[in-house]
Amino acid sequence: MQLTFYVNTFQFPGFTEDSKATIRFKGCKRYRLGPTNDEGWYMGQCRFGRMAPVWGEFYQIAGDSELLLSPPDWVILGPQGPATLHYLFYLKNETFECLAGSWELQLPANNSFKPTPLRGAA
Repeated sequence: MQLTFYVNTFQFPGFTEDSKATIRFKGCKRYRLGPTNDEGWYMGQCRFGRMAPVWGEFYQIAGDSELLLSPPDWVILGPQGPATLHYLFYLKNETFECLAGSWELQLPANNSFKPTPLRGAA
């Protein structure tokens, strides 16, 4: 599974306008694109709003499995297993979630982005 998206150049000025990045998820078991957007985030309409401290960043989430898997619109790709991790990414107009074994970020060659460690909410 891979997710390609436009980088927010206002939040990450090391990128040029129309820069795209790709996150590849290995061993993806399920994913979903949800309706929460930036307006919903700031109005407290996100089920992880208190766990994920910054809009527009990528998180690994742990905790209550009912909260993690409660939306009914998951796309199932394979059987669930104990080794999957829950990733969450708030995009401009929707939320991407994925259960996978690992991830890898591919950036455009012409940027000055300096990666920081993945923020996880426990």
